Amino acid sequence: MYIQYLQKMTLLDFPGRVACTLFTHGCDFLCPFCHNPGLVTEPPDTASLCTEEEILSYLQKRKGILDGVAVTGGEPLLDEAILPLLGKIKALGYAVKIDTNGSFPDRLERIVRAGLCDYVAMDVKNCEARYADTVGVKNLNFAPIRRSMDFLLSGAVDYEFRTTVVRELHSRADLLAAAEMIRGAKRYFLQKFNDTGDLIGSGFTAYRDGEMESLLSSVREVLPCAELRGV
Repeated sequence: MYIQYLQKMTLLDFPGRVACTLFTHGCDFLCPFCHNPGLVTEPPDTASLCTEEEILSYLQKRKGILDGVAVTGGEPLLDEAILPLLGKIKALGYAVKIDTNGSFPDRLERIVRAGLCDYVAMDVKNCEARYADTVGVKNLNFAPIRRSMDFLLSGAVDYEFRTTVVRELHSRADLLAAAEMIRGAKRYFLQKFNDTGDLIGSGFTAYRDGEMESLLSSVREVLPCAELRGV
């Protein structure tokens, strides 16, 4: 497992926590609108990787200032070596948040059942019919993603679902169908796409703020909990 870099403090990545963020390298998806292409399409920069010792030393020094660690990527659950690292982070007294695409339900369940994670943020990339195109994977097996959704919906851990909304990939009907897949969810966020200029693909645009509000109104017919981010 490669930790490509460490963001030393964030007030945004872990709701209700003052946290740091670990960015893991590698992902099994190739979402064309991904804003971290260097973590997905390029080999790891071995000269700048964070070692486990460096991470744990930093966390030891920041106890009492930080109270959470967010682990994102890439896809953090790509490598099962994440489990012992999470165990060591939890042993220092930190709450842990995992960002995941949901394609590794067995690993997700093991982490939660072992008490190694306090909050999960799972991406709902699109409705099932458009999932493969949205994540850039032909012949995608949707079953593991469905299992992760169902596991989180069971309430085994605190969680949120979120969808980054891209004009060329998400219609109103697509978002309604995606919301139906997680009907009854505790939290669901529609995130406004932001073209950073450094994406895996090209030709993608954001909905205007007023359009995002309109999409939210429709989605709330299925998921009253739905909210906007980035608007």
